[in-house]
Amino acid sequence: MLFETFTLLLDPVIILTVFIGVSAGLFVGAMPGLTATMALAVLLPFTFTLPPLHGLVALGAVYMGAIYGGSFAAILVNTPGTPSSIATAFEGYPMAKQGRALEAIGLATVSSAVGGLAGVFFLLILSPPLARLSLRFGPAEYFWVAILGLTLIASLSEGSVIKGMMGGALGILIGTMGVAPIGGETRFTFGLPVLQGGVAMIVALIGLFVIPELYTIAAKGKTALTAVNVDSRARSSLWQVTKKVFSMPGNLIRSCIIGEIIAIIPGAGGNIANLVAYNEAKRASKNPEKFGTGVEEGLVATESSNNVTVAGSMVPLLTLGIPGAPPDAVILGVMLLHGLRPGIELFTVNAHLTYGFILSMGFAAIAMVPVGLLGGRLIYKVIFRTPYYFLVPTIALATILGTYALRNSHTDVIIMLLLGTLGYIFKQFDVAPAPIVLGLILGSIAEMGYVQTVLGGQAYTYPFLRLFVNPLSHILIGMIVFSAAWPYLSTLIRRLKNRSRNNMEGRNE
Repeated sequence: MLFETFTLLLDPVIILTVFIGVSAGLFVGAMPGLTATMALAVLLPFTFTLPPLHGLVALGAVYMGAIYGGSFAAILVNTPGTPSSIATAFEGYPMAKQGRALEAIGLATVSSAVGGLAGVFFLLILSPPLARLSLRFGPAEYFWVAILGLTLIASLSEGSVIKGMMGGALGILIGTMGVAPIGGETRFTFGLPVLQGGVAMIVALIGLFVIPELYTIAAKGKTALTAVNVDSRARSSLWQVTKKVFSMPGNLIRSCIIGEIIAIIPGAGGNIANLVAYNEAKRASKNPEKFGTGVEEGLVATESSNNVTVAGSMVPLLTLGIPGAPPDAVILGVMLLHGLRPGIELFTVNAHLTYGFILSMGFAAIAMVPVGLLGGRLIYKVIFRTPYYFLVPTIALATILGTYALRNSHTDVIIMLLLGTLGYIFKQFDVAPAPIVLGLILGSIAEMGYVQTVLGGQAYTYPFLRLFVNPLSHILIGMIVFSAAWPYLSTLIRRLKNRSRNNMEGRNE
C-alpha cells in the first residue's frame, strides 16, 4: 500500500506542488505576525478546484514550510515568525549577533527536516491502531472527547484559564447558530434566512485567524517589519551542519519524542513543544549556564520538536476528528468538503488518499532543505522590502475573494469581516482566536454526542446517565478532571518548590 502510494506522489505536478507550497509557507512563516494558520486559511479557498490529494498536499506543504519559516525571523530579528519559533530566538538570535546567522539557519533547516520526517514516521505508526480504536467510540465517548479537547484548550491557553474558557464558550455559541443538526429547530438566526445554514467553519477560520493579524500589522505600520544585515562570508556547508545536528543524537531523539507527545494533545501545538524541548535540552546539558548565548543544542531541540508537531498533530485529527493544533482545523475543513470523514474509513476506503497526504508531508520536510538553504535568504529579502501598505491590502483582497468564492455569498464575506473584527478586539484582552475556533469545531461534536446519547438512553430513569455507562467514558472523564485541574496543580507544585527552596536558603544562611 505504501509503495503504491509513493509511486502516485512521483507525479511531477505533485512534486511541483510540494516545492511551491513549502516556498509559500516559508514566505509567510518568515514574516513576523503571520502564522501558519493564517497561511492555510488564505490558501484554503483556492484548493477547492484541485483534486482532493493535490489540495491536501498543497496545504501540508504550506503548513510544514510555515512552521520552519518562523525560524528565519526568530534568528535574524529576534521576533518569532510563528508562535512555534518562540524558543528558537533564545539561541538563534545570539548566534546571529556573533556573525553566525547562516550557520544558525543551516542548523534550523536540517533540524526542521529531521523533525518533519520524525513526525511523519510517528503518524504512520500511531494513526492506524488509533483509528481502529475509534470504532469503539459511540456518541457518549465522542461527547467526552470533545469536552476533553475543550478543557485542554482552556488549560493550555496563553494567559488565564478563564479567558481560554471564554474563547471556547464563544466558539460553541457561534456553532449553535442555524438549524440544529438533530431536531431541525432554528436557533439564533435573528430572523435572517441567510443564517439558517449557520456560520461556515471555513468562514470563521479565515475571519478569526487572518483579519486580526492584518489589523495588527496595519496598526504597527512601519515598525511591523525591520530588516537586518546577514554576513554571507560566515557560511557552513550542508554537510558540516548535518554532522553537527546528528552529533547530538540524544538531544534530537528526546526533542522529537517530546514534540510528538505534545502534538497528540489537542490544542497544544508547536509553541508549547519547542519551549518544553528547549527546557529539557537545557536541563540535560553539561553546561546549562551557557544557554541563551548561542548554544547549538538549544536551537536543534526547538526546531526539531516544533516540526514534529506538523504531522504529529494529525494523529487525533485523522483518527478522531479532533484538531491537534489550530492549523489542523483548516485541513479538517478541506477534508470534510471533499467528503472525507476522520476515522477508520480514512485508512481503508480512502487509504491511497490518506497515505498520500501523510507521505507528501515527508516530501515537504525534505524539500525544506533546498528551498530553505537556496531560496530562504531571497525570500527573506523580498519580505522585508515589501511595504506594509502594499502587503496588508493584497492579503485582505485575497481573503475577501477567497471567502466569497466558497459559496458565492456576500453574507459569508460580511460574517468573516465581523468575526475578524471581533477576534481582533478579543485579542486586545488576551483572548486568543484558537480557543474560539476549536470551540466552534468541538462544540458541534459535543452537542451531537450528547443529544444522540440522551435519545438512546430513554430506557433509563435519567437518560443522561447513559453518558457514564461505558468504561471508556470513565477513562475520558478522568483525563478531563486531570486536564482541568492541571493548571492549578502546577501552580501549587511551583509554590511548594519555591517555598522549599527558600527554606533551604534560609537554613544555609
